[in-house]
Amino acid sequence: MSEFEQVQAGYAVDYHLSKPALLFATGSRQRRAEEALAASGVRLVGSFSIEEGMERLDDQVSLGLAWVELGEEDDTPELDRLLGRLNQLAETQGIPVVASTPIELVDMVAARLTDRSSDILIDADDAQRAAVLALALFGAREGRNVSDVGKDNAVRLRQLSDEMGRIASTLARLSSGPGSPALKPVEARTEVPDVDADAVRTVIRARRLRSRFFSEELFADPAWDMLLDLLQAEIAQLRVPVSSLCIAAAVPATTALRWIKTMTEQGLFGRRADPHDGRRVFVELAPAASSAMRRYFAEVIKPAVI
Repeated sequence: MSEFEQVQAGYAVDYHLSKPALLFATGSRQRRAEEALAASGVRLVGSFSIEEGMERLDDQVSLGLAWVELGEEDDTPELDRLLGRLNQLAETQGIPVVASTPIELVDMVAARLTDRSSDILIDADDAQRAAVLALALFGAREGRNVSDVGKDNAVRLRQLSDEMGRIASTLARLSSGPGSPALKPVEARTEVPDVDADAVRTVIRARRLRSRFFSEELFADPAWDMLLDLLQAEIAQLRVPVSSLCIAAAVPATTALRWIKTMTEQGLFGRRADPHDGRRVFVELAPAASSAMRRYFAEVIKPAVI
């Protein structure tokens, strides 16, 4: 058993005895998820298709974890209803919900799973599944969301997954406990400066050009990349779905989604439902974040005084 599996099983050992899990998946994806749950020591009480999901949830008296493993063909009204019901359980009972989805379904899944107890994986590998499962189990066992767990334990779990390790400390500072706010206070002014769209595009293009000469891993900065993309969209009066913002972050989609979730909780981003499609949400800059970005650009492009 690997070090990660030992830690993961350790957090599940007393949890799985009284907190059963349900899996909603079919075919090879079902087997893959069952293996991940079994490795964690979770007590899986049943695997069901998406179509069977609502009926099974209504019959389940106690539930500790819900895992949904999706493929493109699962984009059905039944999935929409199942995710809505699972999100309700997460909101009212704090039940962790994990959805593993292809990028093609992320907009719909993100529109339905809005509670902090939920986690979304995008085109995930086994290591990502194991890391998110361990975090979900630890948060459930402690009776808290994973972003609220103690730093030492949370960081230890995340370090056992390369991806989680890269983002853990920053997300922990943003998501829990006292600390520096995401937005710094600025002197009150009567007007927010206008920003030239070409200036924003130039900065974005310059950031992208770095990858022609250096490894992209040297400059991973998803928060800033997403702020820039949303500012550019705001100026152009364009709407940005979750999937597009994940691409703009220039990091693995699951990592980008975790950043979106944290920055929304911190009041940097806002979510707006698509008025024409209830299965999709758009992400936009919150007013305070928009003001901060515009003031930033106004300072950056100030003419030098000689």
